[in-house]
Amino acid sequence: MAMSNLLSPLSFTVKSFPLVSLRHPSLLTLTTKLRCPKPRERRRPFTAQSKGSNSADAPDRLISAICYFYPFFDGIQYGKYVLTQFTPMQLLIQPLVPAIRVFKSFPFNGFLVFLTLYFVVVRNRNFSRYVRFNTMQAIVLDVLLIFPDLLERSFNPRDGPGLDLVMSLDSTVFLFLLVCLIYGSSSCLLGQIPRLPIIAEAADRQVL
Repeated sequence: MAMSNLLSPLSFTVKSFPLVSLRHPSLLTLTTKLRCPKPRERRRPFTAQSKGSNSADAPDRLISAICYFYPFFDGIQYGKYVLTQFTPMQLLIQPLVPAIRVFKSFPFNGFLVFLTLYFVVVRNRNFSRYVRFNTMQAIVLDVLLIFPDLLERSFNPRDGPGLDLVMSLDSTVFLFLLVCLIYGSSSCLLGQIPRLPIIAEAADRQVL
């Protein structure tokens, strides 16, 4: 009897576990999170903002527009050939003559304005980034005037092809400054962001 019990087939009790359905919404959410990582957020391009608004307010626009007069006043001497040859250009610059005379009345006015704009405006976070960017762009534009100034001092012909080359260089610099003044100031007054070639990238690196 005992032997029969030993030889009888062993009986196993198998507990059945319910299969977990993959259709459960919580599991789908879990698998989606595991398989689909969140895309990296792209940096939004710099837009004109002031004090949390979507566009620069009127004082920011006005300050930014005025800053572009600084490199133009500092490089007005490059327009001596253009202004003497074209009378309409003289009429365009005539309203700015009093301000230009005040700017040129003291030899260190340009340097003092540079220090004021850089340390009082660009490095001052109380101003919006819109103002600081445009101010820095005007400063970089003025710094670039060192190159034609050095070239003119080292190479100052009295006549001949050399004089024609200097006249062309001075006229090009003056017209470029005039275009930057019109483009920069008008864009700022409209609340837009003027980005000058090459200069804008240098200004972006300086404005934190």
